[in-house]
Amino acid sequence: QPPDWPEGPTPNVYSQRNSGQRLWHRDWCISRQLWWGHCIPACRVSFRNGHPKNRKADSQTMWVSGQCHQEALEKAAAQLNVNEEHLELTQDDDVLDTWFSSALFPFAVHGWPSQTDDLDRFYPSTLLETGHDIIFFWVARMVMMGQKLTGRLPFKEVYLHSMVRDAHGRKMSKSLGNVIDPVDVIQGASLEDLHARLEGNLLDPAEKERSRRGQAADYPRGIPECGTDALRFTLCTYKAQGEDVNLDVNTVQTYRFFCNKIWNAASFTLNALPDNFEPSPMSEMLADCSIMDRWILSRLSDTTTKINNGFQGYDFPIITSAIHKFWVQNLCDVYLESIKLSLRADDHRAVVSRNVLHTCVEAGLRLVSPFMPYLSEEIFQRLPRRPEREEPSICVAPYPTAKEFPMFDSSLEERVALSLDIVNRIRSIQKEFCIQKLSGHIVCNNDDLRGVLSQLCPTMATLSRCRKLRMTNQEPDRCLATTVASNCALLVEMEDIDVPSVLERLQAKLAKTSTGLKKIEAQRSIDSYEDKVPLNIREKHDQQMEVLQADSARLSAAVAMLKTTR
Repeated sequence: QPPDWPEGPTPNVYSQRNSGQRLWHRDWCISRQLWWGHCIPACRVSFRNGHPKNRKADSQTMWVSGQCHQEALEKAAAQLNVNEEHLELTQDDDVLDTWFSSALFPFAVHGWPSQTDDLDRFYPSTLLETGHDIIFFWVARMVMMGQKLTGRLPFKEVYLHSMVRDAHGRKMSKSLGNVIDPVDVIQGASLEDLHARLEGNLLDPAEKERSRRGQAADYPRGIPECGTDALRFTLCTYKAQGEDVNLDVNTVQTYRFFCNKIWNAASFTLNALPDNFEPSPMSEMLADCSIMDRWILSRLSDTTTKINNGFQGYDFPIITSAIHKFWVQNLCDVYLESIKLSLRADDHRAVVSRNVLHTCVEAGLRLVSPFMPYLSEEIFQRLPRRPEREEPSICVAPYPTAKEFPMFDSSLEERVALSLDIVNRIRSIQKEFCIQKLSGHIVCNNDDLRGVLSQLCPTMATLSRCRKLRMTNQEPDRCLATTVASNCALLVEMEDIDVPSVLERLQAKLAKTSTGLKKIEAQRSIDSYEDKVPLNIREKHDQQMEVLQADSARLSAAVAMLKTTR
C-alpha cells in the first residue's frame, strides 16, 4: 500500500506524488541483466538423469529461493517429496534491481538478517539526506522494506536537498558543455583543460563543438580554484526542500574570498596576542568590557542563537547567512577596526579587548566548522586554548550555544546600530561630495543616547575615517545637516566642501540618471510589453529601474542639501 500522505495541499516538493503512487499499483520486475549487483537468491529445480520423474520435471519449471544453496535444496526436496540427491539446482544468472538492493541498505549494512550489535545500536537511524527526485524510487522502498523485514521505520526524518543546475538554470548535460565537476571547482581548471576533457567523451563532433562554445561562454578564463570549504559553504547558502540550485562558480569564488577573510582575521588575532597569552574566564572580563566589547559579545550571543535555531529546522541558508554576517559585518568590518588602536597599548583595556577578540574568533571557528572543517581546524590548532578546554580537535569541541554566551543586549545593539548608521552616512557624504576627511558634529536631544554616542565618537571617527567628530548641543554655522534618526542629526562643516564644483557634478549625474529612467519607462510603455518582451529582459528592466530610482532619490536629496546651505 502507498504511504499515508498528510491532509491539505501538497507542497511543491511532492509534485511527483501522482507519478510516484502509480509505482505501487503495478508489478515490479526486480531482476536485471547486469554485470554487478546482488545475485538473485532463486534456483531452478531439475531432476538428475535416471530418476523416474525426470520427464515430468522437464516438462515444467520449478523455482525455489533460499538464503543459501542448502536451504533452497532442502525446500525443493520437501515440496517434491523426494530425496535431495535426486535434485539439481541452477541459480538464476540475473541480479537484483539496484533500487531493490539499495532499499535494504539501512539495515543490511549492519549485518542483517543476523541480530548484530551494530544493528541494535545504529538501526533505525535518525536522518536521511537525499534528493526529492528519488522519493519513490528509494525512500519509499526503504520504508517498505524496513517495516516488512524489521518491523521498524529505517529513519525518523528525511532532508531533501536541492537539485544542482548551471548558472542559467539549465540541467547539466555533457552535450551542452555545462557540467560542473566539483573537483574542478575545488582545484581549479583552465579553459584548455575543460576542452581537453571533451575529447575523452563519446560525443559526436557537432556536440563536442557545441560543448566547447558553452564552456567558452560560461568559463572564458577557466574555473578558479575555490577549495572544498568554499564549495560546501556555497551549496548550503541556497534554499533547499525541493528548489533547484543554479550554481554559479562566481558565487563559489565569492565565498572563497570569505575564507580568506576568516584567515586574515585569525592572523590579525594571533599577531595581537602575546606569546604567553592565556585566555581569561568570561566572568572575569565582562565587568571591564567597553561598549564595543559588550556589543560584539552580544552579536556573538544572538548569532549563536540564530544558528542553533536554524539547525533545529534544517534551515541552512539562515545559518550560513548568520555566520557570514558575524564574521564579515560584525567582527571584521566593525569590531576589529574599532580596537586596532587600543590593542597597541599596554594597559588593562588592551588586555580585555584581546580576551574578547580571542573569544569571538574561537567561537566563530566552532560555529563555522561544520561547513568549513579544513579551514577552521587549521586555525583552531594555532589558537591558544582556555585552561578548562583541552579538545585535541575542533571536530570534538562542543558547539557554541546561547547558554555558553548569554550576553545578548538588545538595548545596547540598538544604540550601536544608530552609531553605525552615522558612520555609513559619513562615508556616503564623503564619497558623494568628494571629501577625503570631513569634520562633523552630532546633535542629539536624548540624554541617555547622547551619553552612549559621546563614548562612541572616537570609534565612529575611526570607522568613518573622518577628520573629527564630536557631540554638540547647538548647531554650528555653515553646516550641512542630515537627519539620522528622529532624535539625532549629523552636521557636516561646509568648509570641507567645494560647493560649486560638487553641485555641478551631482546635477550632471542626476540628469544622466533621469535620461536612463525615461529610456526604460519608454521601453516598458510599448503595447503588449508583457506579452512580447521575454521574462528575463523584463526582470532586467525592473532591476535597472530600481537602481536608477534609488540613485535619482539619493542625488536629488544631495543637490537639495547643497542648495539650501549655499
